[in-house]
Amino acid sequence: MNNIKTSIIIPSYNGLELLRECVEAIRNYTHEDYEIIVVDNGSEDGTPNYCLREKIRLISLPKNKGFPAACNLGLKIATGDALLLLNNDIVVTHNWLSNMLSCLYSNERIGIVGPYTNYTSGRQLKDSGYTDLSQFHEIAATANMQNPELRMPLNRLVGLCFLFKRELMNKIGLLDERFTPGHYEDDDYCYRARLAGFELMLAGDVIIHHHGSRSFNKMDKEQLSKLVHKNHRRFLKKWKVDPLQFL
Repeated sequence: MNNIKTSIIIPSYNGLELLRECVEAIRNYTHEDYEIIVVDNGSEDGTPNYCLREKIRLISLPKNKGFPAACNLGLKIATGDALLLLNNDIVVTHNWLSNMLSCLYSNERIGIVGPYTNYTSGRQLKDSGYTDLSQFHEIAATANMQNPELRMPLNRLVGLCFLFKRELMNKIGLLDERFTPGHYEDDDYCYRARLAGFELMLAGDVIIHHHGSRSFNKMDKEQLSKLVHKNHRRFLKKWKVDPLQFL
């Protein structure tokens, strides 16, 4: 996939240490053509200055506009053929992007690809038995050997590491910001992709590390529960279909 450029869009909100770790891993383990775009949601922890020092493309917002809006702003300035929405609390590793791109472009019908990870919901959850990041990278050196036989079609992919073709975005548009500040915008995008005739694939030869919803964990449990239920109802109202059936 040497002729494919990937735009990696990372929304971030007061998560500088996580973002730094995320960017360092991308730079250490990505050998394909790529650009990083950070969309900062009004952070007060020095994130914009870090991005400027590191010469990372930056959209700096005066206040938190939420995950879907941040992703959309990044998508609008992205120059890549492939587009990747990445949480700032992700750590990538060996062969992560090459294997995901290989899966994405293995068939013209495939629109979105996601990896296995240690912290998520649904079919992408995988316990690889590591206890720290150094062990994660060691295990991934073997686990992320390219193997098309490990690919699996799914009805739903989680938006924590969400790779899709520009052709898909051109056909179905951006994320739906009615799901602001987040939750179910990825389910919505997957459903729209499927309605447009695209397939979703799990790249079973890729595992990444996810620290785990650090931005939303800043909310108390009651607030988070209300948000999740509210956006679940929004999805139901929009599509008359329960997204939980796709888990």
